Amino acid sequence: MQLTEKHREYWRRNLNMTGILLAIWFVATYVVIYFARELSEITIFGFPFAFYMGAQGALIIYVLIIWFYAKRMGKLDDEYGVAEEGK
Repeated sequence: MQLTEKHREYWRRNLNMTGILLAIWFVATYVVIYFARELSEITIFGFPFAFYMGAQGALIIYVLIIWFYAKRMGKLDDEYGVAEEGK
């Protein structure tokens, strides 16, 4: 099967968005924990920032990543005519 230029552009945009969202995930998961001692000096609602990110902040970021990906991919699918039937 030969991919058209339109297919290549669709996948390029999909992979770019996925890469950016994975970078955000990586920062929220690993970078914040790596700097936990320094970030503990910042408090949010009476809790150290590192604790807040581990307990709630990272989970909120994960849900926002999923929501954004689903919304943006729906638009991208519509734009390139590959949306699911019955949507």
